[in-house]
Amino acid sequence: MGKGNAYMTAPRRARVLMVDDRRENLVALEAILQGMPVDPIAVGSGEEALKRLLSEDFAVILLDAQMPGMDGFETAGHIKQRERTRHVPIIFLTAVDRDAHLAFRGYAAGAVDYITKPFDPWVLRAKVSVFVELWLKNQQLAEQTATAKAREAEQRSLVSIMDRAADVLRGNDGSAASEALAILGEADEVLDR
Repeated sequence: MGKGNAYMTAPRRARVLMVDDRRENLVALEAILQGMPVDPIAVGSGEEALKRLLSEDFAVILLDAQMPGMDGFETAGHIKQRERTRHVPIIFLTAVDRDAHLAFRGYAAGAVDYITKPFDPWVLRAKVSVFVELWLKNQQLAEQTATAKAREAEQRSLVSIMDRAADVLRGNDGSAASEALAILGEADEVLDR
């Protein structure tokens, strides 16, 4: 039949966006994620995060709630307003545990989780791995959908070619056989792709 599966692509590594104004927190997060099948991307502000989200895809966002300037809640609000990023899961990380209202505010801003520091690194790894696995499954599903659509288009093309060949053969004039063979050659070219 065809010449291999030209539609499948190599699996991409999931990216994790880490947003915190404190460099030492970003270094700690990167260390926690070390050894996981992810590419951690560290930025120091909500504005930087929004810029990265314009052109890159992320499996999950680890977002500090308390940052100067644009805080995590405002950043999350912008993320959830954009069509491109509204479905990216956000896990809020904060040192503030004194006010349950902040956790509610995080969930209201679209967070899937709200973790207070200090937290167990293994818990964070487990939560991140769940979202990475979901992201990878979604990527795989998108690739399979694209492959199925391409195959569907090939089948429609072949049916059209075969219908044309049948019409020519039904015409019963002297050149019908050679024209039908030429049309079937087109079908062979489609199959070779």
